[in-house]
Amino acid sequence: MTPFQEFDAELEDWNTLSASTPCSGLLLGNGASMAVWHDFYYDSLFEKAKSVTEKPLSQTELSVFEALGTRNFEHVLSALKTASKVNKALAINSASPRKRYYAIKEALINCTQDVHIPWRLMQPATLSCWQQELARYATVYCSNYDLLTPWAVMQAPKQFNDLFDSPQATFELDSAQGKSKATRVLYLHGAMHLVKNQEGKARKINANPATLLSSFAVNHSISALDDVPLFVSESSADDKRKSIRYSDYLSFCHAQLMNHKDTLCIFGHSLSEQDQHLITALRQAPLKTLCISIYPRSEAFIRFQKNHYSALFADKKLTLRFYNAKTHPLGDSRHSVPVEV
Repeated sequence: MTPFQEFDAELEDWNTLSASTPCSGLLLGNGASMAVWHDFYYDSLFEKAKSVTEKPLSQTELSVFEALGTRNFEHVLSALKTASKVNKALAINSASPRKRYYAIKEALINCTQDVHIPWRLMQPATLSCWQQELARYATVYCSNYDLLTPWAVMQAPKQFNDLFDSPQATFELDSAQGKSKATRVLYLHGAMHLVKNQEGKARKINANPATLLSSFAVNHSISALDDVPLFVSESSADDKRKSIRYSDYLSFCHAQLMNHKDTLCIFGHSLSEQDQHLITALRQAPLKTLCISIYPRSEAFIRFQKNHYSALFADKKLTLRFYNAKTHPLGDSRHSVPVEV
């Protein structure tokens, strides 16, 4: 590991760096979303669901999470759906799994909408910036599950390929790429506009940008054991691995990152302990250069971040370039929307 004190506090300008080192891929982290809406800064959606004003998780619902040893809503909802189907098959007269299913879904909907930026506050200039910036890359790997990336994609659908245009979409290595010049957008942790049916098949909620956030609530509040939200909502590395393993779509996205070649830009991603699955993928990928954003909070923070990233790839033949996040279009402070009080 390179000693901490050997790193300086200098950061490259993104415009200069990108001109000399074109990147074929972009890995987006939560810092990109926070640059637009500060309420995306939270440690745990599970904790939010415990304290949200309208219908928070009760002690009964919390006991289900505890019994399954997880904080991931997808895992709990899938388990309750299975329990309800088993009860029916065995003629067990218990409505408890179904009731807990809907209560947990409702808590998830309420807390997600509580932290998400409303569509009416999205600025056209911000959406245009995201659309133009994402379209510069062959592949965008989004680790966020909010709707900023889907909203941007919807601004120019012909420029992007999220692999869900065909009802017969399959997720196999090297599929859906061909000779298309459209930017592939892969949601590494799922997203709010993606759902998983009872067979585990992923699909996209179709709605226009103005109604996509409300469609998330509508799709998950109807009175049937229906689709489960496909997004990894918690910070546990084990939970994320489980979600990836049991989803053909998430497995495909993860494999694509693991096989990314040449140069990758990382923006707004800390690559911390809970992202070990992404770190492993990046370490296995045949990359030559990583361009990593650092927000210049202080000189000490810059040195610390350089040390952190360098330690992750110390044994790899990989060039690391560090740039100032504020010089990147997605880090432009003019796109920050004040949170309503």
